[in-house]
Amino acid sequence: MGVKKSAGNVFGEHMRELREKRGLTQVQLAERCGFPQARISELERGLRSPNLVTMLRLALALECKPSVLMAVFDKTDIHPLLPK
Repeated sequence: MGVKKSAGNVFGEHMRELREKRGLTQVQLAERCGFPQARISELERGLRSPNLVTMLRLALALECKPSVLMAVFDKTDIHPLLPK
């Protein structure tokens, strides 16, 4: 039996992949966003979920459209990710 993932976990893994594809460290991404590095770490580990402004800052910092950040959910069954 696998560990149940949350929406935050799925988003965080995708965000980490995008960051690493661009050759950025967490510190570099945090500086581009104007966030502390700890917030990037929390987002990537699924401990924190981004709000709309955070999503927009991440998209700018990662030089992608906001929809790219959310695209991971297009390929995922979202029903098990939602709280009951």
